[in-house]
Amino acid sequence: MDISTDIWGQLAVEASQVYLSDGTVRSPFADTTIEKLPDKVLLHIFSYLSHREICRLARICRRWRQIAYDTRLWKNVSLRPEVSGLHVGSLEMLLQLISVRFGPTLRYIELPIELITHTVLHELSAKCPNLTHMLLDFSTGRWLVNLSPILDYIFVFLLAMQLHDFSEMQAFPTKLRYMCICLSEVIFMEGFMRKIYNFINGLEVLHLIGTYEKCEEEEEEIYEVINVHKLKSATPNLRVINLYGINFIDDSHIDAFSSNCIQLECLAVNFCNKVTGSTLKTLIQRSKRLTCLLMNGTSLKSEFVMQAEWDKCALQELDITATDLSTECLVDMLTRIPTLKFLSAGQINGFNDSVLKQWVESGTTRSLISLDLDSSDNITDEGLLKFLQRQGHQLSACCLSGMPHITDQLWMSVLPLLGNCKIIVMGTAEKLGVNIHVDQLMDTIASNCGNLERLELRWDPDNLRFSDKSQKAIDILRVKCLKLRCMVLDGRYYETVKANFERADRITVVRTTTCCRVSPYHLLRNYNDLIFN
Repeated sequence: MDISTDIWGQLAVEASQVYLSDGTVRSPFADTTIEKLPDKVLLHIFSYLSHREICRLARICRRWRQIAYDTRLWKNVSLRPEVSGLHVGSLEMLLQLISVRFGPTLRYIELPIELITHTVLHELSAKCPNLTHMLLDFSTGRWLVNLSPILDYIFVFLLAMQLHDFSEMQAFPTKLRYMCICLSEVIFMEGFMRKIYNFINGLEVLHLIGTYEKCEEEEEEIYEVINVHKLKSATPNLRVINLYGINFIDDSHIDAFSSNCIQLECLAVNFCNKVTGSTLKTLIQRSKRLTCLLMNGTSLKSEFVMQAEWDKCALQELDITATDLSTECLVDMLTRIPTLKFLSAGQINGFNDSVLKQWVESGTTRSLISLDLDSSDNITDEGLLKFLQRQGHQLSACCLSGMPHITDQLWMSVLPLLGNCKIIVMGTAEKLGVNIHVDQLMDTIASNCGNLERLELRWDPDNLRFSDKSQKAIDILRVKCLKLRCMVLDGRYYETVKANFERADRITVVRTTTCCRVSPYHLLRNYNDLIFN
């Protein structure tokens, strides 16, 4: 924002002038209040606030209300109160907001199911010509389901009634480049989707978010609530496709997208447990621009994975975490991908020292910058150390968490090899029989990892041992790791570290595991496009 240098110059001069009045030292600037700031400075201050806070400030006075309604503060709007968005009481109020407050400056909007109507979409199309990002939330809570068969039917009926009639819809935003649809298990989308197919052929990023839950539930009937095969025909320009936790997505849907989306760069099917990899060979052959493939928590079969022509692909980023691939398959795949930069391969029993050794010997690790081997219990300390002695200097992310045998002693040997690391995750939540001397660890990190941006200690708080001199070690870490923006840990040591950073006015750095987890995903080329919700 262009703030007049004259204003700041005047404030600086006034602040520096001190004169005596009635025997007291006083500055003319002492009487200056926020009311004397120009509107554009207030607007800049307001831009750092959430929309909820802006709405509260609008009640202060007429001037602040006028600034709060400036359309430049309403470029990105969430109307989902359950995820910190605004609550809109009625459709009439929303229509007024679109017309008066949002207008041409609106770029991004999130709508819950009750506000997704043909009238609202018409108004967005007419009044917000620069709208490029949209999230439509059709998902609903499942906490009522399984109470009884009768309540199940009532619940499903009520959900279906929430979906408005779109038979009269004739307009939809046409400049969308990003669209995220949060699916429901029981609301069928075909009536709505049929109306928007003609308007979304410019989409470059598509998110379909399912109802994946980590807890195991009883087998239920699975409905294909959105027709992926028709959707792919309407979106030929997709670069990034994220199908997250959708229980009906299988290999045929991957094949469908690969047959029509020649621009495809990134495909994510994390937690789609029906994906086995049977169409990987076809995907690699068709998608010449595919550089990122994320398949965390899928049901990949080794025989299908080994059939793919990995040596002819352009793949640079791969996530196969929590899959059941064999050692033979891992060796075959990793030694054939020529330019792999990013690998997440944690929670795989078949990943062992032999895989690391043959991977290094093949020469295909020369481009590697990120390695995540979370909970890889079959890798030994010696195997990891040998690998990192060869590759550690080129890594920007190193995640060796979830392994009880990887203690602070190994990390003390490894950290001097990780001088270029920006992301480090260490430790296991499993209670250990030995203690972790965290002071020495902090000293070593500070001395060797000056570029560190994100750090997570996952050890049980009871295993962390620190002394009265901990403040000195934390001071050194804070002073030497100036790029550190996120440090995640728990327990008494968290309180000590947080207080230290807060005294240095770095109040957002130290966090707990309940609200933050560190991931190497920050290094993905399409990371910003993959963010949803």
